[in-house]
Amino acid sequence: MVLPLVDEHKPKCYMCHEGFENLEELRDHQNTEHKDFFESHEKQISRGPAPGDVTVF
Repeated sequence: MVLPLVDEHKPKCYMCHEGFENLEELRDHQNTEHKDFFESHEKQISRGPAPGDVTVF
């Protein structure tokens, strides 16, 4: 069976796989439906150099 490639260009929520017309609708969906997931993982993101990283000038 071959599935059609319909709506492949539209953004999709990676948590519930629901498709949206644009990124604004996706962002609103994630901020309302999956708010608890994003709030719990927000504090774990630390963007800094990893141990052993070397800066090249």
